Amino acid sequence: MTNPTLFESSLKSLKFLHRGKVRDIYAVGDDRLLVIQTDRLSAFDVILPDPIPGKGRVLTEMSNFWFSKLAHVIPNHLTGVAPESVVAANERDQVAGRAMVVRKFSPLMVEAVVRGYIIGSGWNDYQKTGAVCGIKLPAGLKQAEQLPQPIFTPATKAPAGEHDENISFAEAEKTVGAELAAKVRAVSIRLYSEAAAFAKTKGIIIADTKFEFGIDQAGNLFLIDEILTPDSSRFWPVNQYRTGISPPSFDKQFVRDWLETQPWNKQHPAPKLPPDVLAQTSAKYHEALHLLMGEQPAV
Repeated sequence: MTNPTLFESSLKSLKFLHRGKVRDIYAVGDDRLLVIQTDRLSAFDVILPDPIPGKGRVLTEMSNFWFSKLAHVIPNHLTGVAPESVVAANERDQVAGRAMVVRKFSPLMVEAVVRGYIIGSGWNDYQKTGAVCGIKLPAGLKQAEQLPQPIFTPATKAPAGEHDENISFAEAEKTVGAELAAKVRAVSIRLYSEAAAFAKTKGIIIADTKFEFGIDQAGNLFLIDEILTPDSSRFWPVNQYRTGISPPSFDKQFVRDWLETQPWNKQHPAPKLPPDVLAQTSAKYHEALHLLMGEQPAV
């Protein structure tokens, strides 16, 4: 029986390596990792105190869907090994439906953000400067308006509890090298463009997203982490989209908007989420999966 929620894993059969904002990571031998998608939620780079029911399984199923669909663009870190096969029998309920066994790569220290619409921190930057991450944009754009073409706006990878910061492409080049930065930009825009076109046929606008990449010892580039989920992307329903507002969404923007109404300084600890916000957020995650894949996830 799979636990309805998992805030934190507690495997004893594998070596624990890292607990991130959402994922718990364990070593599987020397060259592979077990990545568990918990039901934790972070907003404004702070881990919230309440798990979102079913969220980890939704993220895992959606990531696996996109990794498969976009494998022709760039190889990824999946191994195809069943997570249940690498843990003890009494630990399988912690990984069932919510974990991946992946190859271990060296992560690039730049987050690859692609924006197809002007919203969030990009909208804030644009209002102040008319640009996002140094990319000049047309004057007169409205909040949530579609951009003439997707833009690549890298960010620093912040440790848990610290805020990611938008950086210019020149700064990304300094961090990972000009050749690799150019490749990451081109691949990221292609991944976003193909995914956004598909999602739109399913009734979902992917406003923006974040990819993470790693390299092997030979310097080959791989797509890692999780991709194109409500945690790494803004998903908007096509039938409710309009400009001039922060559109309703299938993602944690619902939680962000609620938090913005609270007297909170965006530092740990975060306020406790009320039951209706938890339930509505969980429903949004499940609805996005159902629309994209035409099926309901196992609960």
